[in-house]
Amino acid sequence: MNNEQKLKIESDVLKKLISHLQKRTDVQNIDLMNLSGFCRNCLSRWYSESAEDNGIDINKDDAREIIYGMPHSVWIEKYQTEANEDQKNEFKNKEPETH
Repeated sequence: MNNEQKLKIESDVLKKLISHLQKRTDVQNIDLMNLSGFCRNCLSRWYSESAEDNGIDINKDDAREIIYGMPHSVWIEKYQTEANEDQKNEFKNKEPETH
């Protein structure tokens, strides 16, 4: 596999991941963080950072809209639930991730 093919495959995989997370509104960010160490907000930040590395200015809100598939404030209003005490404690007791 050459670099162009690898980049195309990686791009397709990211698109599928973003689409999957947009459809799985039942999965909260704290669940993602507790299980995998990253969430939609992390993806948004990575997206913005990569854009900046490539000379493209995408602010935090625009990057979040790309990842969430809607303005972040709308997603919060429609889908975000309050984390329960177990979720909060699990998150608090995790090793800090560097990502």
